[in-house]
Amino acid sequence: MGREMASAFGRWCAMAEMPVRPELVAVADLVEPVREWFAAIPSCTQRTADYRELLANPAVDVVYVAVPHHLHEELYCAVLDAGRDLLAEKPFGVDLASARRIAQRVQSSGRFVRCSSEFPFFPGAQRVLEVAQSGRIGRVLEARCGFHHSSDLDAGKAANWKRLSKFCGEIGVLGDLGMHACHLPLRLGWKPTRLFAQLQKGYPQRPDGKGGMTACDTWDNASLATWCEIDGAEVPLRLEMKRMAPGETNTWFFEVLGTEGGARYSTKEPKTLWLFEGGKEQFWKQTDLGFSTPFRTVTGGIFEVGFPDVIQQMWAAYLLEREGLLGSRMGCATVAEAVASQEIFAAALQSQAQGSVVTL
Repeated sequence: MGREMASAFGRWCAMAEMPVRPELVAVADLVEPVREWFAAIPSCTQRTADYRELLANPAVDVVYVAVPHHLHEELYCAVLDAGRDLLAEKPFGVDLASARRIAQRVQSSGRFVRCSSEFPFFPGAQRVLEVAQSGRIGRVLEARCGFHHSSDLDAGKAANWKRLSKFCGEIGVLGDLGMHACHLPLRLGWKPTRLFAQLQKGYPQRPDGKGGMTACDTWDNASLATWCEIDGAEVPLRLEMKRMAPGETNTWFFEVLGTEGGARYSTKEPKTLWLFEGGKEQFWKQTDLGFSTPFRTVTGGIFEVGFPDVIQQMWAAYLLEREGLLGSRMGCATVAEAVASQEIFAAALQSQAQGSVVTL
């Protein structure tokens, strides 16, 4: 992900009328070949294996941190203690207690901090958000948001840190993918009040990459049937996070249905927005979306948006909000939203353990 972020900065000239320009000046990574990849970026003059050296660099204003979950608290707090602003990877700590401690450190530090979540910056996601906020779909009947992929269906795939609770946390896939499912519902104020969780583990063992096998103990799939309050009514909200979803390479989706209309979008069809219209005759209509991103670029409107584009859009949101220039446009996931997602994950673990509905 560090290389993906560097790519977004390298393409910054594509951002039109952008008053803020990021420059990559330093990278810290334990793996030497990864560090050396950044040698191709002239502005990146510091490449080190020790993140403390990076934090001591006076040229560094903002730090993006992507490390295994059990290291989040240590490194995030180190960034804040060094007086730097932070774009943190989800899930913002290994568990709820860690997330709350990080949030307390953010508050005491006074630094600008947001959590990474790029999929809501797809034009289709923005349109569904607009429909949900508009009030024109009548009473909201239900909503669904989630993120599916299928790479873990391969039993021969070697285990990495995301398959081990001591690194990934007991929350497993909830921490890995959950912020993507929670971001827009939480932004809409749709925080679950009750939930019932169905958590599933896949293969108990995987190759260890060294000729042997290793135990895998994290949750791979999670389906959360939740209820949230919308305009005084209790509404079903379905949150789904799956590493083992047959046929899904990397699919994020968001759907909202109401008594008078609805909208849905999926990255499986990145150009397509579906809008529902009620009345005597009810029907879904389909429209193709062009390059209508929240932050304008030089790319023509007839083209389609991809993953590198929404990464860049997320950074634009972060940097503009940091400068107080975001305006009415949507910003990155906040610290409060990151902690709220961890509250949902903690309740899901409790629900799975008890086999019962949990009140948040």
